[in-house]
This record gives sequence, C-alpha cells and structure tokens, in this order.
Amino acid sequence: MKTALRDRRGRRRTILAALGHIALRLTALAFFLSPLKDTAMALDPTSALPAAIAPTGTLRAAINYGNPVLAQRGSDGQPAGVSAELARELGRRLGLPVAFETFDTAGAVVAALGGARSWDVAFLAIDPERGQSIAFSPPYVIIEGAYLVRDESPLTDNAEVDRPGIRIAVGRNTAYDLYLGRHLMAAERVYAPTSAAALTLFLRDRPEVLASVRQPLETYVRDHAGLRILPGRFMVIEQAVASPKARPGVAAALRDFIEAQKASGFVARALAASGQADAVVAPPAP
Repeated sequence: MKTALRDRRGRRRTILAALGHIALRLTALAFFLSPLKDTAMALDPTSALPAAIAPTGTLRAAINYGNPVLAQRGSDGQPAGVSAELARELGRRLGLPVAFETFDTAGAVVAALGGARSWDVAFLAIDPERGQSIAFSPPYVIIEGAYLVRDESPLTDNAEVDRPGIRIAVGRNTAYDLYLGRHLMAAERVYAPTSAAALTLFLRDRPEVLASVRQPLETYVRDHAGLRILPGRFMVIEQAVASPKARPGVAAALRDFIEAQKASGFVARALAASGQADAVVAPPAP
C-alpha cells in the first residue's frame, strides 16, 4: 500500500514538472505569437540577446528596394512592406530603436556588411555563396524566379533557355544571378546593375531572355504587349532574415522569431497590407 502511494506521488511530481516545462514553453511562444495589434513586449532588460543582435544599441536593418515584393518606399519616404514591418516588430520585441539602411540591390546589402553602412539584420534570399559570411533564418516568403521572353521567341519552356546563343539579362549579384552562375552550362548572362535596369537592358539591347522575380514581371506584362513569361519557374527564391555570422545565439533567436511571425499570420498580414497578398508565405521550418 505504501509503495503504491509513493509511486502515485512520484508520478504526480513528474506530471507537475512536465506541466511546468510546458507552461514555460507556452509563455515563450505567446511572446512571439502575440498579434500585430498587441502592445510590443520587450525582452528582459538583463537578457544578453538584444546586445548580441544589436551591439550598438540600435537595431540596424538593411532593406533592399530592389525586390518590390518585400520592400517599397512608403508615402512618408520610409521603408514599407513585409521586410520593414518584420524589422520594426523585431525592434519592438527587443526593446530597441530601429534604424534602416536602404539599398537598391541585394548585392549592395551583402557588400555593406562590416563597413560604414553595416547592419544587424537584413532581408535576403538564402544562397550558399552569401552563407559564407551570413547566417540565415528559415524562409518567411517563397518567391519564384521566372523568365521573360518576347512573343516571337521560339522558347516555350524553362529547360530550353540554357543553350548556346541565348543571352539572359539579369541584375548582377541578385539571387537568380547567383543561381544561374552555378547552373547554366551554355547560355550567357548579360548584366545590369539592378533588376529594374535589367528590364531596361532587355528592352533596349534585345537579349533573348530576362531573368527576374515573377510578380513584377507579371505586373509589367499586363501593361505591355508583345511579351510573355515562360510557364512555371526556373528556381525558388527563399527570402529569409540574415544576420552576421559568429554572433552567439542570434541565429537561433531569429529562427524562433520568424517561425512565430509566420504562424501568427503577421507575415501574411504585412504582405497583404503592402499589396502583395499573392506572395506565398513559407511553410513552417522542419
């Protein structure tokens, strides 16, 4: 009888301990999953995380205007779009002011790391070359890389593009430029400094193909006759939160942050508010 009673008490203590651990995890999860309209909660001021993410005491966030799906200039001249809103939300949760560094290309964002316009977080496509100096969160938005051709082009499929004599207009050091550099065997890339300039180059110099993000290509084709987008996609572009490598605990914290913002609907709401409701929120990370 006494043995059975001790066993029951032991099981009860085990269950209570487990419930305590679950309560702690739920408290942390609730912190990150609180809706956009809630008052932002700062981390414990004794925590080392704010200083690890933003050593200067200000969260320096790099915004790339070269990707209009993720970033736009607001009517007040300040950054708008899902990237800017994520930066502001991260700053609120860390209890830190946010200062934006704005760029016209992803390549310029990467090049700025460690320089006069360095940053603590940036919003970039995941790429192994960039991963040498940058840590990435799981993706928060999935974007398709697509090919634009003229109506009279004989090309009808993405697989037909990589052949001798095909020139592809592309913004230098964009995610799709880096991808094509690793995968093209025969086609030639023709460079422009930005994705917008690549479109101008395509129209002016008439290379056979333009590589870019699907959404702005679709917008352009709707208003300009004589052009078409090849069916499907030639790559998937995974947009993530980037941070400098070798900052202890930062990558794990940003992973938790971005997963929570996807799960709470924050990312979807920010996309819709910026007119990008057709962009695809990335699935939960494994």
